[in-house]
Amino acid sequence: MSVTLKSTTILSDLWNCKSIILYEKYSNEWYARDISKKRRISNKIKGNAGEPMGQPPYGYEKDPDNPKRWIIEETAAAVVRRIYRMSLDGMGVEQIADTLSKEEILTPRFYWQAKGIRRAGVPPKYGPCHWNSSTVTKILGQQEYCGDVLNFKTYSKSYKNKRRIENDRENWVIFKDVHEPIIDRATWEKIQEKRGKIRKCRTHEGERNMFSGLLVCADCGNNLHFHFNQGNPEIKYFNCSNYKGNRGTCPSTHYIRADFLEQVMLAEIRRLTRFVCRYEKEFAAMMMGFTQQAAEDERRVIQKELDAATARDRELDSLFERIYEDMVAGRLTEERFARMSAKYEDEQKELRAKIKALQEGIDRTRSKAVTADIFMSAVRKYTRAKKLTRRMLDELVQYIEVHQAEKIDGTWVQRLTIHYNCIGAITIPEELTLPMPEITVNTRKGVYVSYQPDTKAG
Repeated sequence: MSVTLKSTTILSDLWNCKSIILYEKYSNEWYARDISKKRRISNKIKGNAGEPMGQPPYGYEKDPDNPKRWIIEETAAAVVRRIYRMSLDGMGVEQIADTLSKEEILTPRFYWQAKGIRRAGVPPKYGPCHWNSSTVTKILGQQEYCGDVLNFKTYSKSYKNKRRIENDRENWVIFKDVHEPIIDRATWEKIQEKRGKIRKCRTHEGERNMFSGLLVCADCGNNLHFHFNQGNPEIKYFNCSNYKGNRGTCPSTHYIRADFLEQVMLAEIRRLTRFVCRYEKEFAAMMMGFTQQAAEDERRVIQKELDAATARDRELDSLFERIYEDMVAGRLTEERFARMSAKYEDEQKELRAKIKALQEGIDRTRSKAVTADIFMSAVRKYTRAKKLTRRMLDELVQYIEVHQAEKIDGTWVQRLTIHYNCIGAITIPEELTLPMPEITVNTRKGVYVSYQPDTKAG
């Protein structure tokens, strides 16, 4: 009898211990979950109020007098500005990284480490001055350098999983012009446009050609790809990426030499700058008319699409109400309601992201006049240009249509349609004393091709 009682007592004690352990375990978990929930709510309030959520990027530091504000850290900011200048000058991210490494400039992580600032992340495998192209790419893409705050770029699934996950851009909260910019907005936007359209076309030496991403086939609209002659690498050229000889559908190669392009574009930019200097009023009137018309046309198209998306969004709200009433009235099963509501929610999520993008597009059309002023300033800057550079092309040229060379009166002629930023493809009036450039290049053995502007433009 005593043995049985003792065994029962031991089992009871064990059960009580187990209960205490389980209670402590779940109490700790509930506490952690509660703290995490409160922290998430606090962060959401702060993030929606415009307070920077993360650590300041390379080039900024927290203001000692106000930790909620970022100020420029001039030593690192100078490196950031230089990276943007090198990109504007036509250098690729690998070339920029190589230049910074050779000059033994500390990478962001080692720079913070030298200043006694701790940052999360995996320690790098290489030395303190070994820059990676990915680091340069990240710096070139950070909108914070315009003075903006971007919150909720990442998130974690739960308090148990600390790994940060990239958030959809539509879920970001962006506040513009919060702190002092390191890079002016026009430059940053130009870099983003450039990085979005440039293909990684490189020569055998690893260099990117200045025209990469700017040339478009006049017949099929595809990009022209960059190549160099296998037998003579000094001969560099472009041809249509959609040429049917390369399993495409375009009937012609649209072959054009890079050196020919350089001569043509330098001559045409000089002609444009002379036009601006001698006939500034005529040019300003031409540009103003173009930008206003282009902005109005673009705004009208976007507004029509926005109206359709907004109408569909309102229609989906009505459909939600209708199927809910049908379910309550018993005309629709819960399972059917769940499937239909999920379908409508997915569509509405996509619609609202589209509506936001369209509204931003309309806002951009209102800034056409500002962009036109920037273009005028850029044109004046290159009045005495002696050499063509990638930066010059980026600031002045939107894209170039390349036509197939054709034989006219026994002479091979290559037509180009140059679309300038803000003003599109223009035709300088013939009555003005600004003669067209005369450029002829021996593009193949015994075949000479002369340049001819596309007079049908503008």
